[in-house]
Amino acid sequence: MRTIIRRSAAPAAIALTLALGACAQGSATRTDDAAATGGPVTVRYMNFSANGGHEQDLDAIKSAFESANPDIKIQLETVPYDDYFTKLQTAVAGGTASDAFELNYENFVTYSSNGSLAALKDVDGSAYKPSLLEAFSADGTQYGLPESFSNVVLFYNKDLFAEAGVDEPTADWTWADEKAAAEKLTDKKKGVWGDYQPISFFEYYKAVAQAGGEFVSPDGSAAAFDSDAGRAAAEWLVGKSGTTMPMEADGAGTPDFDSKLFKDGKLAMWHTGIWMFGGMADAPFDWDIVVEPGDTTKASAMFTNGAVVNAQSKNQEAAQKWVTFLTSSDEMVQKRLETSWELPPVADESQLASYLDTGEPKNRQAVFDSLDATVLPPVIERQQEMQDAVDKQLGDAAAGRTPVDEAVAKAAKAVDALLK
Repeated sequence: MRTIIRRSAAPAAIALTLALGACAQGSATRTDDAAATGGPVTVRYMNFSANGGHEQDLDAIKSAFESANPDIKIQLETVPYDDYFTKLQTAVAGGTASDAFELNYENFVTYSSNGSLAALKDVDGSAYKPSLLEAFSADGTQYGLPESFSNVVLFYNKDLFAEAGVDEPTADWTWADEKAAAEKLTDKKKGVWGDYQPISFFEYYKAVAQAGGEFVSPDGSAAAFDSDAGRAAAEWLVGKSGTTMPMEADGAGTPDFDSKLFKDGKLAMWHTGIWMFGGMADAPFDWDIVVEPGDTTKASAMFTNGAVVNAQSKNQEAAQKWVTFLTSSDEMVQKRLETSWELPPVADESQLASYLDTGEPKNRQAVFDSLDATVLPPVIERQQEMQDAVDKQLGDAAAGRTPVDEAVAKAAKAVDALLK
């Protein structure tokens, strides 16, 4: 089963403040003269994910593409993440944006909704993991291709499970199984905790989906989590605090608290992302991962970047060839796996054998199994305010200042106000 929670597409939430009319007045790339004279077409590509160490890797993919497509030249522009979206917004508004560019999922939602992206033609969807491909579509139209992904799984300390005589987690586990194991594994006298899952917006929207609910209504006009599923999700997170999971008073929520606790052998189970594999490589105990348990259904958090084509580009066909190569070619897969540059989105798992056999965790297959049922974050215009509102109410509930039902109702009311 594949579960994807789509964006909260309230009309006011999906529009950037962009002067799109300016885009229609001229070319976004100014490269059509080369095509007219029979020379190679230049496709400009702006990105953020190669910044900080992967510039040469992206350049190697570009060189492989140009060798296979001598009539197309790629001009790369790599921008630091902190500056990227401001620069992109200005370029789109001014009609000077590159032919193709990179978007994370949250920003893809907005750009695909305001006419900035070209609909891609004749996409071979079989090349990609279905849940990743679907993340970059809107209203049945493919506006982007998945470029890379990471996700959240359940880490666990095999040694602690063995010492406590508790069966290790499996892919069939539910919340009830996790709770029962966490209670047996928690030993406060020894400073050992059974579980750690941040009490936050990013865990909550996922838990709502795992409980069979929705964070926002299908039309994106209102919060939908003031429901049985939403209350169950809040109880699931908040109920761990101080029982099987350390509280704020113990240091929970401070930087690197959870990673240090796990690495010190004081944490049996840990909900976190696959980006932590490297940091745990020298952990002095045996550990592994599984797909996160669900309640009524599975729903794993997925974070993904994609490549898109500018709707105002005069070189859309060439640009689509580039983004297709960038997201699905053998050269891309090899380079990403060689350099640990996030994970490629390809469906053919035989291409990923080197990743699966890299060492701990041994069950790296769980990373890909998690893609069978995923949930994407709800996205609105006032995103940070929404996240802060949910965090505050969940925090108050965890601290015992507000009953869980009341906290959920207050959070839903706050989100409703932001959607208007």
